[in-house]
Parts: sequence; structure tokens; C-alpha cells
Amino acid sequence: MPSGRGVVVFAAGAAMWFTARLIGSSGLTVIGFGIAALPFLAAVYAKRGRYRLAARRHMSDVRVAPGTKVTVELEIDNRSSATTSFLLFEDRLPATLGRAARLVLTGIPAHNSQTVRYTLVPQARGRYPIGPLSVDVSDPFALTRIRIEFDERDELLVTPVIEDLIGTASSAFGPNVGLSRARNLFRTGEEFYTMRQYQQGDDLRRLHWPSVARTGELMIRQDESSRRSGALLFLDTRMGGLGQTFSTAFEKAVSAAASVGILMSKGGFSLRLATADSPPVPLTEEGFLDSLTAVQHSSVRSLGPALTRLRSAAGADSTFICVSAPPVASELSSLIRTGAGFGPKLAILIYPADPDSLPPQRQAQLEGRASAARLSLSRSGWDVIVCPPSARLKDLWNSSREPRPALSV
Repeated sequence: MPSGRGVVVFAAGAAMWFTARLIGSSGLTVIGFGIAALPFLAAVYAKRGRYRLAARRHMSDVRVAPGTKVTVELEIDNRSSATTSFLLFEDRLPATLGRAARLVLTGIPAHNSQTVRYTLVPQARGRYPIGPLSVDVSDPFALTRIRIEFDERDELLVTPVIEDLIGTASSAFGPNVGLSRARNLFRTGEEFYTMRQYQQGDDLRRLHWPSVARTGELMIRQDESSRRSGALLFLDTRMGGLGQTFSTAFEKAVSAAASVGILMSKGGFSLRLATADSPPVPLTEEGFLDSLTAVQHSSVRSLGPALTRLRSAAGADSTFICVSAPPVASELSSLIRTGAGFGPKLAILIYPADPDSLPPQRQAQLEGRASAARLSLSRSGWDVIVCPPSARLKDLWNSSREPRPALSV
């Protein structure tokens, strides 16, 4: 593609050639033809060096919290035998991260490389594709421009906001406390209960080497070792409950779920995550955060089917955490029946809107629904926290003393 300068040069050469033909000057005709041909010769020169550039992208971190500064580094190798002219780089970004990053290099020496950097500050959770990278290459006289596309893409994961909740691993959570309590499993002789894959922090002395040799994966014996307590976290993603994705209430619910889930994981609990339209799925701490990073609102209207699926995952030694809007009477009874099959239970009820911002009649209706839910759940053995979207869960959690929620580890 000719640049603006290339178009001017071609027009000037064509005009000189036409004038020379009119006045019959053969020498001027040759000169005009040569000038008009310059942009095409420059395009051939630039195209010959098309595959002599290589680009690599490095990010300071691929998983960050909202508001964290991320540095993106682009390393460009010039594999040709000549110094490049001006290079214009464009790294495409999602609209939510701003305009595409555009950078200029004045020239890269032969068989050498240069590095350019730019920064991103993502403000909302999500998965953000970075790239592809394109480079506009021109000839030494900037008469033409050829765009080179590099297909390499990277992904930036912006996790939900995680609040620092107070907790220790010494609180009671049913029969055992994550990895901090031992559960003696029934066995006879040299038999063991079961095996599972190695997880970071496990005692390497519990490795079952015959299984390692057979499968090629690190396997842990679960005979005398601690069996992790389970925590099932249900996030009500219905649009009719907490609104659409990225609304204040919806994001507060996602943040609350992430904060409590990470607290439980640090206490040694194995995590399972369920939403209004997905069944419970066991996840590692990293997978748990990744799932919440990408969670979206659901068009499901009724809470009943989701709660029915949870009953099959219930267990007296399993902790149940429900993050939802204050339920209506029909949903409340279903939630209480579902929770009856679990051990410790916690409900974090997020107001769909700040009550103070609502008209008096609607404010009273919303607060009355939350009060009725709190009372019914408390009578059924639940711990309940009611949180407006603008409040910090950390303040409500850490200040609760009458009593502190059973899940504060």
C-alpha cells in the first residue's frame, strides 16, 4: 500500500513523464518514468523483508485484580541483513481496555532486536484477549507501507475483587477442618482408603509410588492423611435477582463469592462452585477464580431447579455458602430444604440496589424481604449477612460478633 509520500512521488513522476512526451524530451521521459516507478520498487523492497521480522509479547502478569497495572513488553527481532526504517506497531486490545496500543521504532539494526513497552490498567473482571500484533513496514524513503500480522495472542485474566476476610484455621467446620484436621478412615491391614492427585502443599511422604510409576502422575494415599472438608458455594446468577453482568449488585455478589471461596480454600477446604444454570463442579483455587472471572448473568427465572441439583451434592460434613439476593417466600422455603442436608451454612444476601437510593415504599418492601429471610434462615441454623452493593463485605464480616459467622476461618 503506498504511503502519502509515495502517492505524491508517483504523481510527480507521471506528470514529468507526460510533460516530457509533450515536449519530446527523451531524457526527461526516462527520468519521469523512473520517478513514477520508485513507489513500486519500494514496495518490492519492503515485501522482500516481510518474513524477516519476529515478534514476542511478554506480560508482567497474566492474572491480576482490577485496578492492577500490567506492563506489556513487545520484543521485535530484525532477522534481515539491513537496518529497518520506521516501524509502526499496533497491538489490538478489547474496547473495555481502551484503544489499540500504537508504538513507533525508528529502526532496528541488522540481526538485532529492540523492545517497546506499554501499560494497561483493567478496571473490571473478565478475560481479555491481547493481540494480534501488526507491524507497518516501510522502505527507507517511506514511499510504501506493508502491514505484517503476527497471529500470536495472549489472554489477560482480571479476577473479581477479593476482600480480605478475617479468619483462622482453628474454627469448627463440622467433623474436620480442611487440611488442618486428620480424619481416620476405616481400613484393614495395609489397605488404604483411596488415592488422589498431588496438590501443592501435600506431604511428599504420602506419595504412592506404584501408582506414580503406572500413571506417570503424582498420587497421594488417603489412608492416614487428612481428608479435605468440602465447601459448596452457590452463586445466584439470575438476571432477575441481582441484575445483569457488571451491574453493581451482580459484581458485589461475584466479589463476595470469590472472597469467601478463597478464605475457605486457604483454610484447606476443597471447593465446588454452582450457579443458577450450572451444577456443582469441583475446582482448584485457581480454577475457582477463573470460573468467577468469566461468570455471566443467566436468563433462568426460577431458583428451584438449581437448588434441586444442589441436594444431590449435600453432606453433613460439607459447608454450604449461598450468595444471592434476598429470596422471596417460595424461594426461601426451597433454600431452607436444600440447606438441611449440609453442615454449616452461610447466606450472603446482596441487595439488588442500595435501599437508601430507593423510594420509601420500595425500600421498605426490600428491607422487609431481607429481614424475613434473615429470620427464617437463622431459625434454620444458617448464619446470615445482608450486604448493600455499596458496602464492603469485609466490614460486615469482620465486625460480626453476635456471633461471628460460622464460616469465618
